[in-house]
Amino acid sequence: MTPSQTDHALDQFIAHLQVERGLSSNTIQGYSRDLVRFLEFLERLGRRPESATREDVSAFLGELFGRLSPRSIARNLTAVRMFFRFLVSEGRIETSPARLVEAPKLPRRLPDILSPDEVERLLEQPDPSTPIGLRDRAMLELLYATGLRVSELVGLRLQGVNLEVGFVRVLGKGDKERVVPMGDKARDAITAYLQTGREALARRRALAHVFLNARGGSLSRQGFWKIIKQYGRLAGIRKGITPHGLRHAFASHLLERGADLRSVQVMLGHADISTTQIYTHVTRERLKQLHEKHHPRP
Repeated sequence: MTPSQTDHALDQFIAHLQVERGLSSNTIQGYSRDLVRFLEFLERLGRRPESATREDVSAFLGELFGRLSPRSIARNLTAVRMFFRFLVSEGRIETSPARLVEAPKLPRRLPDILSPDEVERLLEQPDPSTPIGLRDRAMLELLYATGLRVSELVGLRLQGVNLEVGFVRVLGKGDKERVVPMGDKARDAITAYLQTGREALARRRALAHVFLNARGGSLSRQGFWKIIKQYGRLAGIRKGITPHGLRHAFASHLLERGADLRSVQVMLGHADISTTQIYTHVTRERLKQLHEKHHPRP
């Protein structure tokens, strides 16, 4: 392939990820950056994708060691593998040179889960006597009750909230829609916010998003990240507090109380159950710690 043909193949591959694979824009942007990095590496070697070898792919990964984390290197290899598989499916090459290249070993990272007591302290921090406090209480309660991603939380629209039945309808990764139930406390908090708090923030503007910022616009992910960090400090929680931390707490606390893994997977919106299985490691580790702490003969 000529340089222009390579660029065209890359554009077609990105369109394939968008249309046929249904990946999120953030994931596609990440893969695109990784592939540009790989194609620039091949160009320095004087090679084109159709002439690349397994050794070239391994050398590319070797160049990344020391510059990127093992997880980022693994993502680069995933992007390269997907690109070559696409070229094979299009009949542009016969076999993928990345097929047998091994990914770096990744350490199994267990999230630092908030305890139920820490979650309760966090949820108690917003002041429900103010519109902002009503909003923040509703967001925190909903996040812990449903395990939503922060992007799903701030992107939640009024039409996606069913207070009568008690569920939210969200658009997750890959534009996949799912319905997640919420408990009475989350429903009560959202009801209180919608009845008084939101109207004060909206300033008579007709907006579709549920959660608004102080200026009456839609709340950003970065805005909510700052909000939850602030309440974490007020609650005296020393663990790192992030929006994803409540998602972790939601999943691990459900499993600790007997929920089945498949149900938790559906509520979290994980495409692969292996992603959800990390929480079984978390609950086993916590049980081990409890046993060592309280058993008379640990």
